[in-house]
Amino acid sequence: MTATSGTSDATAPSAGPLETSPGAAPIGVLVVDDDFMVARVHRAFVERVEPFRVLGVAGTGEQALAAVGELRPDLVLLDLYLPDVFGLDVIPRLRAAGHDCDVMVISAAREADAVRGAVRQGVVDYLLKPFEFEDLRVRLQRYAVQRGRLLGTVVRSQADVDRVLAGAAAQAGPAPGLPKGMSVETAELVEGALRAADGTLSASECAALTGISRVSARRYLEHFHTVGSAEVSLRYGVAGRPERRYRFRGAVTGPALRRAGRP
Repeated sequence: MTATSGTSDATAPSAGPLETSPGAAPIGVLVVDDDFMVARVHRAFVERVEPFRVLGVAGTGEQALAAVGELRPDLVLLDLYLPDVFGLDVIPRLRAAGHDCDVMVISAAREADAVRGAVRQGVVDYLLKPFEFEDLRVRLQRYAVQRGRLLGTVVRSQADVDRVLAGAAAQAGPAPGLPKGMSVETAELVEGALRAADGTLSASECAALTGISRVSARRYLEHFHTVGSAEVSLRYGVAGRPERRYRFRGAVTGPALRRAGRP
């Protein structure tokens, strides 16, 4: 185990506005991953999001248990494929030892049993590898907001409980509509291309098929990914950044918005 201070060599600024308060108390994080290069990337990502601070890194389940006892993190980013124990088996051992830290699963495990098991164990989120910084940033900020709501609430009535739980319900529910600046017509074009694709589709390929710009195509594809209508994979080339590839997951988007009464 490498237990380190919250200082990181990541210097890049966070992309996009933060949802958390500027003066929010630091949220301590333990990164658990058996690949030290992957752990280093995850650490750098976390350090770019306020008010999160990485307290340490662990490479096995046993190291994770020891690190939680020593460092007392608020949140554990937990890989499932650890060399000594399956990641989900770490969680009940944390609870048995009296640790109440939250757990966010970050794993390549796509099996339904793994996802169901994570939900039963009460994880706050489940992020599939591979992912980019934005994917993690959104989840960390959402967690910080919900955590602040839980810590700051004084329960005097059922209404107080309902307000706390509203965040989780909104998190699980469908997106209410397209973000500002997006049109239903363009969303339907992109959705159609995504549905018809034989396998995965890149933003450039989508742009060529629909006649819109690559930037616009990527924006719509990323929106579909955010609301769960598309999944993302990374294709690594010889050089440069990996290419993001999108696959339709079967959820209805554009047409549903039109039926809901959007122009």
